[in-house]
Amino acid sequence: MSMPAPTVRGQAFSGHNRISTQALTSLAKAAAASALGVDAQDVRAIWTDDDGLLALSLVTPISIPPLRAVARDPGQVQAFGGSIWERSVQAKARILEIVTELSGARLSRVDIRISGASIREGGRVQ
Repeated sequence: MSMPAPTVRGQAFSGHNRISTQALTSLAKAAAASALGVDAQDVRAIWTDDDGLLALSLVTPISIPPLRAVARDPGQVQAFGGSIWERSVQAKARILEIVTELSGARLSRVDIRISGASIREGGRVQ
């Protein structure tokens, strides 16, 4: 996602832009929190090099409906976007897309480890 440098009176700006690891981490945590319906502060993001691309590993809880509500109405699972497995798979693609689009960074993959559950009333997570 390379854009030509803006020009001022026929001159191009030289140099480069960098996005800090802290900024990338905050972006990844926010994207994961949105996709999984949890607070960003509960998400841990770890970056590694993957043959020149960035690999993102996330450790995060996931929001789920109260189990009593699911026992009464199994449709609650679909109201939340599917099973934990289905939602995790969907979240990987969404997080990769958001982080790539907003930062311009090239990610090779997103790995998610679900570390717990956060009980949440309501329906579908974004």
